[in-house]
Amino acid sequence: MAIRVLIADDHSVVREGLRMFLGRDPELAVIGEAADGEEAVRLARQLRPDVVLMPVLDGIAATSAIRSELPETEVIALTSVLESARSKLLPPGRFNSRPRLRPTSCVKYGRLKRQEH
Repeated sequence: MAIRVLIADDHSVVREGLRMFLGRDPELAVIGEAADGEEAVRLARQLRPDVVLMPVLDGIAATSAIRSELPETEVIALTSVLESARSKLLPPGRFNSRPRLRPTSCVKYGRLKRQEH
């Protein structure tokens, strides 16, 4: 069964690029896209994804809501400046700091970490 992914980003080009890139992996299925945090929370509730790819700077409140309401869903932060927002979003031990991790590997890693809990 494929890992179900919800992509959230305010830039349509980023969402389209991630959808195309993730779509190349048969183990992943992009089930939705959100343009902002409110839409990400609404779609996460509706679609129940395994993983949400969420921008850190715009997704702090949405990440918190998804984590509290949908504990079975993993939220993976998308950013190039993660250190500044890391402590706000991710509890200790729930962060992979490998800077060159491909998005497909990141999604699979996130799902595996969620299954461990």
